[in-house]
Amino acid sequence: MSFSNPTLITFMVYIAVMVLIGLVAYRSTRNLSDYILGGRRLGGVVTALSAGASDMSGWLLMGLPGAIYMSGLSEGWIAVGLIAGAYLNWLIVAGRLRVHTEHNGDALTLPDYFASRFNDHSGLLRVISALVILVFFTIYCASGIVAGARLFETTFGMPYEYAVWAGAAATIAYTLLGGFLAVSWTDTVQATLMIFALILTPVVVVLATGGTETSLALIKEAQPGHFDVLQGATFIGIISLLAWGLGYFGQPHILARFMAAASVKSITQARRISMTWMSLCLIGTCAAGFFGVAYFTANPHLGDAVAANPERVFMELSRLLFNPWVAGVILSAIFAAVMSTLSCQLLVCSSALTEDFYRQFVRKDASQRELVWVGRSMVLLVALIAIALAANPNSQVLELVGYAWAGFGAAFGPVVVLSLLWKGMTRYGALAGMVCGAVTVLAWKEQGGFGLGLYEIIPGFIAATLAIVVGSLLEGRSPALVARFEAADKAWRQASR
Repeated sequence: MSFSNPTLITFMVYIAVMVLIGLVAYRSTRNLSDYILGGRRLGGVVTALSAGASDMSGWLLMGLPGAIYMSGLSEGWIAVGLIAGAYLNWLIVAGRLRVHTEHNGDALTLPDYFASRFNDHSGLLRVISALVILVFFTIYCASGIVAGARLFETTFGMPYEYAVWAGAAATIAYTLLGGFLAVSWTDTVQATLMIFALILTPVVVVLATGGTETSLALIKEAQPGHFDVLQGATFIGIISLLAWGLGYFGQPHILARFMAAASVKSITQARRISMTWMSLCLIGTCAAGFFGVAYFTANPHLGDAVAANPERVFMELSRLLFNPWVAGVILSAIFAAVMSTLSCQLLVCSSALTEDFYRQFVRKDASQRELVWVGRSMVLLVALIAIALAANPNSQVLELVGYAWAGFGAAFGPVVVLSLLWKGMTRYGALAGMVCGAVTVLAWKEQGGFGLGLYEIIPGFIAATLAIVVGSLLEGRSPALVARFEAADKAWRQASR
């Protein structure tokens, strides 16, 4: 696929703006708190759009439209699960986590919060949680770099080995320079681009196909089963798709946005904005894939690229239906989906290495300036490792990405939720839950779900929850932990009024 020069120019301008934002954020970064959490001063709009953009990766504009194009509305159950999970995450976790992290040593990272919340002086809880983050997110980063490389490769005709570096360079640059502020500000721009593309594209597709009635008639003629939300579905299959929503409770890059919010009050506004943005984006991406069937049924001579790879349906519709200047904006939106998530993953990995390893075990008395530069160095280190993993796009390590979401959701989700709701939770309970959740997901996946076809996050989440309860009851309550929990919970209730 080749785009004309206006498209290339638009795309390059977009990348230049992202790097410029990184330079501006660089001037506002004075200490490690600024670099990791933006000094806890994100407003409601930035918190909302940054959380949304960091969540919705390239799958939103490639994977999901392709699945809907191939299988119809029965693939839309995952969107229902994601919306429900994200809403509950904002409602139950966001405000509480913002307050509890501040009351527990002003924690800057999730491992830091766990260690402070449960008085883990051994460092074991911090190390295990940081290792889970590093392993899964380094693989996630490799996946994002591959997605960006494929976009550069197919759009600009670059050899893959050069496209890997081109796709990663801009994201590495602004993340390394500006840290959390750069990532959050660029996420806001990227979220705006994404919703623009996802609302505009399906509308233009329907108009180009002759209107809504004509489009629906064409789909019914070509793929009548696409209208059936239960086509090929089983009870376990639907439950598994809905269970994707459970993953939100344990995603470090999303939870970091809650921790960085300026106040609990701003989170209420952020929840409304984020859920509106997310719902519109998911409706738009499903509509693009669904009505794409009508367009390529009416224009079969244009559908070879989509027939070869359904995940290109959104890109092909953009290329065929828009003016080259507008197509450049749509292309930027696709790359924005990749960049927004990749940048957050790089920063979370850097935070774990800097705050939870370097500061805790290497140089406890390191200056803020030193820690910021260590953080920047860690961004570059993780990025280089991810690029090395992405050098072979068919590497088997990328197969792990399919259950990295489940791994985080099961390992961290129950620990986060119960740590915010149950004052009787203890260090042993947290350790047991984290280990049981991760191990159950890995074992379930490796054994092919034991023939049940159930998404691995469900048994992982259940096992982790039971392990937390049993481990905590066996250890017994600590008066100090209970007192600190009650103080934080009281502060949250007062701030929520």
